[in-house]
This record gives sequence, C-alpha cells and structure tokens, in this order.
Amino acid sequence: MIQLAKPGGFYLNKECLDYQKLQSQSQKNIIKVGWTKAGITCHHTFTETKGTLFYRKRTSADKVLETLAFIGAGNRISSLSRVKGVKEDTLLSWLREAAQHVQAVNDISCLF
Repeated sequence: MIQLAKPGGFYLNKECLDYQKLQSQSQKNIIKVGWTKAGITCHHTFTETKGTLFYRKRTSADKVLETLAFIGAGNRISSLSRVKGVKEDTLLSWLREAAQHVQAVNDISCLF
C-alpha cells in the first residue's frame, strides 16, 4: 500500500541513507542538520514544508488555505486580492500549485 508523506516525515536528501523513506511513527521529525532523536542521519538541513504547497511561502499556511477555499467557493480573485491584500498573480500561482498537488494525489489514488 502506498503511503502519503506528511510534512516533515519524509527524507528528501539524495545523499542520506534513508532517502525517500517515510519516518516511522516512533521517530520524531528531522529537526536540523540531519539530527533525529536516534542520532545523525546526514549533515543537511531540512524544512517541514518541502514538497508541499507551503514551501518557500512568505504567507501563513492558514491564509493560503483560507484564500484557496474562498476561490473554491466561487469568490472572484480580484475581490480576494483586495480583501486579503495579496496580488492577483500570487493568488493565481497558489491556485496553480494547489492544482498540481491535487493532480499528484489523484494520480496516486488511481493506482488503487
């Protein structure tokens, strides 16, 4: 069975011995410079949001999700741009990225 990784629960460093493996439930997230509670796995830094819609965003995850929910409910992008104080181009970028993530999840779910 294919498992989807949660933010911070997936090893993304190609040089790490645990590359592309899900962390077990007993392991804590990799915190910094490859450290885990069990010891060092590699010497690279990680971020919990890598591979998610929120990676390298300067806006809070709550604001991004709320805005996308408003778009999904049929609100106009131009109206949301004024109300939320976010450029229309940024909102369209979020929408495109969210669509890519939905497509990836849909592709995996079609395998079942």
